[in-house]
Amino acid sequence: MNSDSNCQSQSERILLAASECISTKGYANVSMRDIAKEAGVVLSQLNYYFRNKEGLFKEVARLMIDKYLRDIEKSLKAEDSPKERTKSLINYFRKMLRYNPKLFKLLYEFTGLALWSPIFSDLLSKLFKDLSDMIEKYILNKSHLKKIKGYSTESLSRLLIGSMFGTGIQTLLDQDEEVTEALDAMQILFE
Repeated sequence: MNSDSNCQSQSERILLAASECISTKGYANVSMRDIAKEAGVVLSQLNYYFRNKEGLFKEVARLMIDKYLRDIEKSLKAEDSPKERTKSLINYFRKMLRYNPKLFKLLYEFTGLALWSPIFSDLLSKLFKDLSDMIEKYILNKSHLKKIKGYSTESLSRLLIGSMFGTGIQTLLDQDEEVTEALDAMQILFE
C-alpha cells in the first residue's frame, strides 16, 4: 500500500512537471530530461510510468481535458438562466486567462500537435465536441436561440466555443486585458 501511494505521487509529480514544462517551453522544446529534472526523478522513471514522450504527453492532455470539462460544466451548472450561464462561462475564461494562462498555453500546444498527430487529434476533437455539447445543452437549448437565421444550436455552440478560445489566443499574444472585453460581446445574443 505504501509503495502504491509512493508510485502514485511520483507519477503525479511527473505529470505536473510535464504540464509545467510544456506550457512554459512548448512541446517541441521540451525533452524527457527537462521533465525528469523538473519532477525530481531519474529519467528511467518517465519511461517506467508512461513508456515514452507521446504516452506521457497523451496523459497530460487527458488531465487537461478532464479539468476543462469539469470546470466549465461546474461553471454552467452554477447558474439557472442562459444569460447567467453565459456570463458564468465568460467569467471562467476571464479568470483562466488572468490567473492560469499556462492551462490555455497547454491547450494551444496540444491543439497544434493535434493537427499532425491522430492520437492528439482524437483527444482534442472530443474536447471541443464535448464543450460544444455543454454550451448547447446548458445555454442554447434553454434560450430563445434555438435557431438564428437557420443555424442549428450545434453550429452556434461551435461558434461560441471557437470565439472564446480564439479570444484567449489573442489575449495571450497581445497580453492586453482589453481583448477579453470581446468575450462580453457574446452576451449580446441573450439580450
